[in-house]
Amino acid sequence: MKIAIAADHAGFQLKEELRDELAAAGHQVQDLGTHSTESTDYPDYAALVAHQVADGAADRGILVCASGVGMSIAANKVRGVRAALGTTEDEVRLVRSHNDANVLTLGSRFTPAPDAKRLVSAFLDTSFDGGRHARRIAKISRLEEQEGTPR
Repeated sequence: MKIAIAADHAGFQLKEELRDELAAAGHQVQDLGTHSTESTDYPDYAALVAHQVADGAADRGILVCASGVGMSIAANKVRGVRAALGTTEDEVRLVRSHNDANVLTLGSRFTPAPDAKRLVSAFLDTSFDGGRHARRIAKISRLEEQEGTPR
């Protein structure tokens, strides 16, 4: 699977661990930064990953910041992106199977690396259920069109 991954300075260390784990599992990983703990702005990295996913250059995206919330808010501004903060494995399975989330955001201050790895596995291993959920995703897409979500 092609995965775009990025983090701000607060998520740098966790992003590094996740990137290495994903590559070792055989995924094609595009690391879009940051590449240090020097202070950065999370919307810049959220946009990079979100556009890779929206444009089809990546199958899924993973973003890490301190809480995961800022990355989620920023990534969801890109049309076609459905970013969701993951905190439990059950939650992550639901956002994939019901909401067809294509970007997972994680909070480095609240998610230890072993837990983050399990959340990422659940995100990558769970497929979209379609059916009644596809109808709801289509409604989200129409909202994006009507409200003029930037792309």
